[in-house]
Amino acid sequence: MKKHAIIPIFIPHIGCGHSCVFCNQNIITARSNVPSADDVRNTIETYLPTLEGRGLDTIEVAFFGGSFTGIPMNMQREYLAVAYEYKVAGKIHKIHMSTRPDYINEEILDNLKEFSADTIELGVQSFDDEVLALSKRGHNEEDVYRACNLIKEYGFELGIQLMIGLPGDTKEKAMESARKAAAIKPELARLYPTVVLPDTELAEMYRSGAYTPPSESEAIEITKEMYKILMAADINIMRVGLKSTDLMTNDMDLGKGYHPAFRQLVEGEICREQMEEALSHAVSGSCTFYSNEKWFSPMIGHKGANKKWIAEAYPDITPKYKIDNTLKDGIIFYMPFNSFVVE
Repeated sequence: MKKHAIIPIFIPHIGCGHSCVFCNQNIITARSNVPSADDVRNTIETYLPTLEGRGLDTIEVAFFGGSFTGIPMNMQREYLAVAYEYKVAGKIHKIHMSTRPDYINEEILDNLKEFSADTIELGVQSFDDEVLALSKRGHNEEDVYRACNLIKEYGFELGIQLMIGLPGDTKEKAMESARKAAAIKPELARLYPTVVLPDTELAEMYRSGAYTPPSESEAIEITKEMYKILMAADINIMRVGLKSTDLMTNDMDLGKGYHPAFRQLVEGEICREQMEEALSHAVSGSCTFYSNEKWFSPMIGHKGANKKWIAEAYPDITPKYKIDNTLKDGIIFYMPFNSFVVE
C-alpha cells in the first residue's frame, strides 16, 4: 500500500473574490494570517523531520484554504519558488494546490508549469447550474469543463471537489454531478457534505427556514452513492467530509452536516450493503466476510456498527471477518461454510 504525506500550507481567503453562501474560510482553515514565503519554508522544515524514516512513497507540499491561483501572481511565485526548491532537492515529490474553475487560464497554468507544480484541485461543488447560482459560486458548469480540459491538456493531475446538500441540491443532482465528474476522469476527488457554519449566509438561510440541510442519514446515503460512482471509475477519493478544527462551532444550532467520522460512516454503509445482499436469504450457520486491509475497519463498521447489525438482524448467523489483500478497495467477499442454510 502506498504511503503518502501532505505538508499543508494554509492560504486565507485573499485568493477569492466571491462570497459563497456556505463559506467561512477563517473557520475552515483555522488560520487568519497571510503566510510569507519564510512561513512556507518554516512549515516545510517543521514537517520534514517528522516524515523521515516512515517509508513514504510521496511527500507533497499542498496549498489549501483559499483559491491559490486567485492570489496575486507575485505571491503565487514566491510560494511556489520555495516549494520548487525542496522538490528540486528531492525532499518533496509533488506540489499541489486547490482553486476555483474560473481562476484557471493559460497564463496561470504556464506559471504553475514553470515551478513544476503537479496537482490542481478544483472546487467544482456541483455540475448543476441552479445549485451553483443559489450557492453564489460565481461560476457555472461550462467554466468547470473549460478548466478541467485546460488542466488535463497541460498535463497536470486533476482533482475535483464536490459538495452534497447545497441549496437547490437533490440526490439526483448530486449523483449526476458524480457521474459527470467520473466522466472527466480526474486523478482524485473529495466529497464534502455541506456544513452550516456560523457567520455565513447559509446560517442565516437555515435560521430563517429558507434552507434545510440534509439529515445525517440522508447525507450518508447520497454520499455513499456518489462514492460508489467515483470508486467504480477508479478515482482516488482522498477525503470524505471536512476535517475537524478547534473552531468548527460551539453553536448547537449550527455545524449541521458535520461528523468527525463521516468517511467511516459512508464506507461502512458501502460494506453493509454488500453484506446485507450476501445474507438476504440466510437462515442459520457460519460465514466469513473478507476485505482488504484498508477496508477491514469499514467492513466492521464505525464503532462496530456492522457487527452489531448482523448480530441483531441475523442472530442465528455466526460471522467471521478476515483480510484478503487481493481484493480491491470497497469490495467485500463472502464465503459461507458447509453448515450455512438458506431459504
